[in-house]
Amino acid sequence: MSRASLKVGMLGGTFDPVHLGHLRSAVEVREALGLDWLHMIPAPQPPLRDTPQVSPEQRLALLKKGIADTPGIIADGRELRREGPSYSVDTLAELRTEYGEAVPLVMIIGFDAFLRLTQWRRVDDIFSLAHLVVIARPGYQAPWPSALKELVGNRVVDKVSTLMQRPCGALLSLSLPSMMAISATYIRERLRAGESVRYLLPEAVEQSILQQGFYQTHE
Repeated sequence: MSRASLKVGMLGGTFDPVHLGHLRSAVEVREALGLDWLHMIPAPQPPLRDTPQVSPEQRLALLKKGIADTPGIIADGRELRREGPSYSVDTLAELRTEYGEAVPLVMIIGFDAFLRLTQWRRVDDIFSLAHLVVIARPGYQAPWPSALKELVGNRVVDKVSTLMQRPCGALLSLSLPSMMAISATYIRERLRAGESVRYLLPEAVEQSILQQGFYQTHE
């Protein structure tokens, strides 16, 4: 496949731990957008989140186990090689350099994160590097703050085909078919309580967590 025809996505998160909701969403968003490659990128120290309980290297290892041989999805540890907080704009700049100026590059975020977008570092640069795809939450709507409306301006498009006509600069809202209501917080709570997490995580991830004692209370 020629580089000119590639479509690439970035899905960041703490993945603390990665679960079936993350992975099913990754598969569905890759299909919906027609992406050749979707980079799932764990954040070692997210600027707007509490510090994760398990080390970045351990979370990346769990992510690799979870993805396994899923086509087109990459467990990407690039943010672990940087000092300090993880800023999406820096990661997008790296991906843009690697793939070139002509390739459509998409950053995928959840609606909750989107509502805080104006707090992100160098947010104007994000749109000069990539498109933004916002994953809707079923049954949940909230008004956009005025600063967010001003930031987004006239960038909104309503079709994937329109989004992919350019390398960057547009915003698309997307509803995914499955949208599993699984949260990493709930999984961590169950592990601390010694309760089953079966069918919330890929089996290989569950086995690794239990074998290594991650998230579990040790007396």
